[in-house]
Amino acid sequence: MSAAPYLSRREIEAAIEVVRPLVLETPLLAWPQISRAAGCELWVKHENHTPIGAFKIRGGLTYMRSFQDAGRLPRGVVAGTRGNHGQSVALAAARLGLGATIVVPKGNSAEKNDAMAAFGADVVVHGEDFQEALEHAAALAERDGLHFVPAFDRRLVVGVATYAWELFQRQPDLDRVYVPVGLGSGICGTIAARDALGRKAAVVGVVAENAPAYARSFEARAPRSVPPRPTIADGVACRTPNDEALDVILRGAERIVAVGEEEVRGAMRLLYRATHNLAEGAGALALAAAIKERPGRNERVAVILSGGNVDWPVYEAAHRR
Repeated sequence: MSAAPYLSRREIEAAIEVVRPLVLETPLLAWPQISRAAGCELWVKHENHTPIGAFKIRGGLTYMRSFQDAGRLPRGVVAGTRGNHGQSVALAAARLGLGATIVVPKGNSAEKNDAMAAFGADVVVHGEDFQEALEHAAALAERDGLHFVPAFDRRLVVGVATYAWELFQRQPDLDRVYVPVGLGSGICGTIAARDALGRKAAVVGVVAENAPAYARSFEARAPRSVPPRPTIADGVACRTPNDEALDVILRGAERIVAVGEEEVRGAMRLLYRATHNLAEGAGALALAAAIKERPGRNERVAVILSGGNVDWPVYEAAHRR
C-alpha cells in the first residue's frame, strides 16, 4: 500500500484561499531560447513575481494564519534566514501587527537585509553561516519568550505547495520538474502537490556543488551534515538537512542533482537574455540543472525560478565572462 500524500488536496486548496489575497497566480511560461538551450519543451514557473520576489511568501502567510486559527497570537516572532524566508516572516508578521526579529549570518545579502528591515523587522547579524543564524534565532526566542518560526515546517510547506499546485493544474502532463533545494520546503511542497493531484512528473531536486548536504544525504539515505563553501546560490547554502524534509524527499523525489558555480551564472545570464527576468543564484539552480542534463527532445519539463532577490554587485559579476 502506498503512503498517503504529505499534504492532502483539501489542505492545499485551503492554503490557496489564504495565499491568494496577496499572491496572484505567478506566470508559467515557455521561452523559446530557454527550451532550445535545454533541448526540450521547458516551462519556467516565475516565483520571482511575488510581493517579496520569491516563493517563500506563500509559506509565511499560511504559517501566520495558523496563529489566527488557534485563536492566539504570540508576543512576536523570530526566524533565522539567508533572506527570502526572513522577508516572508517579516511581511506576514506585519500583517498581523506582530514584531519580527530576523537573524542573518555575517556577509548576508545587504539588499535582502534592507528589504526585511523595510517590512518592519529587526535584523540581527550573527554566525558564519545559515545554521549558526538559525540556532541563534532559536536561542533568542527562548530567551525573550517569542515564537520561533523554523525554516521548515508543515505549516510553511502547505503554503509553498500552492505554487506547485498552480504548476500542475496549468501543465498536468509534465514529465519532470526541477526544484532548488535549500532546507526543503520548495521540493516538499512540489512533491505534495504532485501527489495530491495524482500527477506523474518526476521531481528532481537541485543543489549547488558548494552546498551538497541534501545531495549527500539523498545518496546515503540518511542525514549528512556538510559545511557549505561560498556559493552564488547563497539561498540554498544549507549545512544540516531537516529530518522531516529529507524523509519526504527520499520518498517522493527521483534524485538530487548538483550544479557548479559557472553553470549557475550561465543560467542567470540566460534568464536575463531570454526573458529579461532577474534570478538570484538559488533561483537559477533549476534551469542550470535542466541545461546540464538536457532532457529528451520530446520531454515536457518545468523549472522553478524560485526568486529574483540578488544584490546588484553579485548580479553584475555573474554577467562578466
